Amino acid sequence: MQIILLERLANLGQLGDVVRVRDGYARNFLIPQGKARRATEAAIKEFEARRAELEKAQADRLAAARTLGEKLAGTTVQVTEKAGVDGRLFGSVTNFDIAEGLKKQGFPVEKGMVRLPAGPLKTVGDATVEVALHGEVVVEITVSVAAEAA
Repeated sequence: MQIILLERLANLGQLGDVVRVRDGYARNFLIPQGKARRATEAAIKEFEARRAELEKAQADRLAAARTLGEKLAGTTVQVTEKAGVDGRLFGSVTNFDIAEGLKKQGFPVEKGMVRLPAGPLKTVGDATVEVALHGEVVVEITVSVAAEAA
């Protein structure tokens, strides 16, 4: 399916690019999320009329992400979980737990923004985690996992 991108998407293209993607990806994700539209003649003309407005909105989102990234960089999130005597957690600390900890600190972060390349944290201690606030803004935070007192 041919679509026109309404914002910059990693691995797809820039704002205004007409790209070909799988039908299901377009119908089930890109179009409902407002990230793309079908590339019909009418949609392309409408996009060209709204191009300046969409570029300004994208620049505003990027600026907001950069300011939030400056505040968030270097932040430490405390997470307490039950652990055994050897320091291994009975469960694990996931991106959801980290996002909830950041929300409690006043940062509007969704779980999809938290990147755990090695998978969930399963031991007590400090770990460095990336938070992708925007496609171009990725900051590192420290997650401190502590054992829950019995």
